Amino acid sequence: MRLRVEHHTSYRFERAPRYGLQRLRLTPIPGPTQTVIEWSIDYGGCVPQLSYVDYLGNHVTLARTERGAEEVVIEASGVIETHRPDGIIGPHRGPLPLWYFLRSTDLTAPGPVIRGVVSQIGLYDDALECLHQLSLTIRAMVDYEQGETETTTTAEQAMAAGRGVCQDHTHIFVAAARAMDIPARYVSGYLLLDDGPDQSAGHAWAEAHVDALGWVGFDVANGISADERYIRVAVGLDYNEAAPVAGVRYGEGDERMKVALQVAQQ
Repeated sequence: MRLRVEHHTSYRFERAPRYGLQRLRLTPIPGPTQTVIEWSIDYGGCVPQLSYVDYLGNHVTLARTERGAEEVVIEASGVIETHRPDGIIGPHRGPLPLWYFLRSTDLTAPGPVIRGVVSQIGLYDDALECLHQLSLTIRAMVDYEQGETETTTTAEQAMAAGRGVCQDHTHIFVAAARAMDIPARYVSGYLLLDDGPDQSAGHAWAEAHVDALGWVGFDVANGISADERYIRVAVGLDYNEAAPVAGVRYGEGDERMKVALQVAQQ
């Protein structure tokens, strides 16, 4: 399947910042599930300074805000051909050992609510069946509701509240899988939706490592495994390691961010 992506992100400042630096993870990762046919990033009000591949295999670009700029515009676009509709990414690759993805973070530390779920799910002998049941359980216990959580909301907080978005579903799944001694990671990227190309944000899902299969994708928010409608852009222990856009700004005044995204089949 060939997918076309148009991803527009803009920041409008109340006052031009004295200094600003954006860290961008907006370039899809080539691999067994996808081929990058074409991809480019255009910049307005900022200048790319450095690009590199980080220790997780993510393509990262640092962009500095131009002096006096009252708006920063970042437009990523391109065509990706996706493969492997079964949700299986395959064997672990890269310099990091698998045990790295057993590490807990502030956003994914399991508390009593998540551990209670783990104690029930852990009764399944088969790891893959266990993970599918975990995904279904989280989806049943945490309603998808926008505006109820933030990027700083932890997995335990979202689980206890019973509300959240795909980021929260993913954090909870990752926290629970690691508590069951299964390596798991957060994935940010794009998803082709059935109800049209226009979207307000990118998507997030989880990957867990299963012996004999390798990494397998689980989209808790939609109750399915990641298939050929998904484009993988960045991975990490949590949102902070895979966020599409993050940065620092020095100066006075507020900022307003706007995101416009289109994902369509070619």
